[in-house]
Amino acid sequence: MKKRLNAVILISTVIANSVLLPQALASFNGKLSVRVDGIKSQKGQICLNVFANSKGFPDNGKLAVLSQCVKVTETSQTVTFPNLKAGNYAVTVIHDTVGNGALKRNPLGIPTGGFGFSNNPAIRFGPPKFGDSTVFVAGVNTNIQIKLQYLLGG
Repeated sequence: MKKRLNAVILISTVIANSVLLPQALASFNGKLSVRVDGIKSQKGQICLNVFANSKGFPDNGKLAVLSQCVKVTETSQTVTFPNLKAGNYAVTVIHDTVGNGALKRNPLGIPTGGFGFSNNPAIRFGPPKFGDSTVFVAGVNTNIQIKLQYLLGG
């Protein structure tokens, strides 16, 4: 009788875990906190875009899953994105000194304003690929740091 009871408990536990655990994990959302460092002036705003895949990355903020602009008040600021499903994301940030939500560029297309990407990849001949900038978000809080770059002095 005791063996049969143990078997029933074991089977019930396996069934409950196989049904309830995936649902619990699927609904578990995390928070991404992005510290932006190296802001050269307190003029304007910093604008961040969070991408869940390579579509639109890094220039088309309309295809980002989340976007946010905040007024610059310090040379280092933190912006938080709550309720992100567990997964890989890439973050872009620009220092928008004129308030139009766009990265300032010279006539050749070279950025004259500050910009940055999650993982702070080296910038050589154009923007990084999505995979070079992805961070895994899971758990209660994922913290990352992005250092702004100003190619032409900003």
